Amino acid sequence: MKGGKTARFEWIPSATLPKARASFAGVGYDEMLERARRLVPKIAARAEQCEQLRRLPDETERDLHEAGLFRIAHPARVGGADLDVGIFVDVCAEIARVCPSTAWNIGNLASHHWMLAYYDPRIQEEIWSKSVDTLIATSLAFPSGRGRKVEGGYEVNGRWPLSSGIDNSDWNMLAFMVRERDDGPPVDQRFALVHRSQYEIIDTWHAVGLAGTGSKDVAVKGLFVPEYRTVTAWAMTGKPHPGSDVNPSPLFRLPLLALGPYVLSGVMLGCARGAYETTVGAARKRNATTTGLPVGASQAIQIKVAEAGARIDAADLIMRNVCGHAMGVARAGTEPTQSDKLRYRRDAFFSVRLCLEAVDILMGVAGSSGLYLSGSMQRLFRDAHAANAHVMFSPDLQGAIFGQHALGMSGPPPLL
Repeated sequence: MKGGKTARFEWIPSATLPKARASFAGVGYDEMLERARRLVPKIAARAEQCEQLRRLPDETERDLHEAGLFRIAHPARVGGADLDVGIFVDVCAEIARVCPSTAWNIGNLASHHWMLAYYDPRIQEEIWSKSVDTLIATSLAFPSGRGRKVEGGYEVNGRWPLSSGIDNSDWNMLAFMVRERDDGPPVDQRFALVHRSQYEIIDTWHAVGLAGTGSKDVAVKGLFVPEYRTVTAWAMTGKPHPGSDVNPSPLFRLPLLALGPYVLSGVMLGCARGAYETTVGAARKRNATTTGLPVGASQAIQIKVAEAGARIDAADLIMRNVCGHAMGVARAGTEPTQSDKLRYRRDAFFSVRLCLEAVDILMGVAGSSGLYLSGSMQRLFRDAHAANAHVMFSPDLQGAIFGQHALGMSGPPPLL
């Protein structure tokens, strides 16, 4: 494949992928959301199994394929739903009420169809012609990968952490830094598409939260990746990209990297909603163990419920506002400003923090009853804290980037 040749890479799709080619083009936003709601009872019944397996159960993967939830951001030209970016928030929030790990995998794996649409059309064809349902994992840790330009592509080395959904995926998008020499500064940041036969999966994911996401390490050594299977991360900033001509809809004109947090922020919203439903519902019927009085009669509990509910509603509004604004800019045919993109990232960490605060308040309302492994509150609490640890939700990083811009402080442009 060196020298720019594009010989087809032969591979056999995973056995869990649908055998028949289905189209979800024309399935509307509300219908897709209703499909997610209809799966909630099944996914709730498998939540403990998902944690024990430390990966998405095959039965759940098949259900998600059948419903089309992996293809919410897939181009319509290949049978995808091609919906507004807010669908990530809403679908993940519905599923995360009962199993945040499953929701995390939906957001991640569905978003990689979105990312693939920004690549060279040749690799889109190579993957989607074999199976439009192909699942692709990723690791966004650019410093973990090293790339060197060679004839026809890149030689890539590295070991990457936190590759969610890797056990269910046939391909992986691995982020890497390009340097002209080993001790030189980075000259580019790129993603390489690599088939699972070309990388090693290292079983490191033994985690207190989001245990079912299968976020294991992945490694390659001295791997040649043809240039057309790579894309610069700067192509995902809201400007024209290699896939623009074949994927012209507004979804694929968005600044994907700036909106990346909203692929997963719905998981936090769902954790908070699930915690509210579980805790408040139980409190209506529960008496305090010390006084025997109804828990709901306590003014302190009443105030906590109000504060948690307000945080959840505020987070919902913030997430919706960002997604709606971004789609409006794309539909107008204009490019988002740097200020817009920085605000998208700022609002992501802030809305997620509101959700985490709501979960923590509600854990206090649940009291000792929230600790039992037989109940869902302990899982929602653990998973919310695990999700909050994602770098895209870090106020120290995302808040500082926004503040630097707002205060007129000079610095290198962030990758947005």
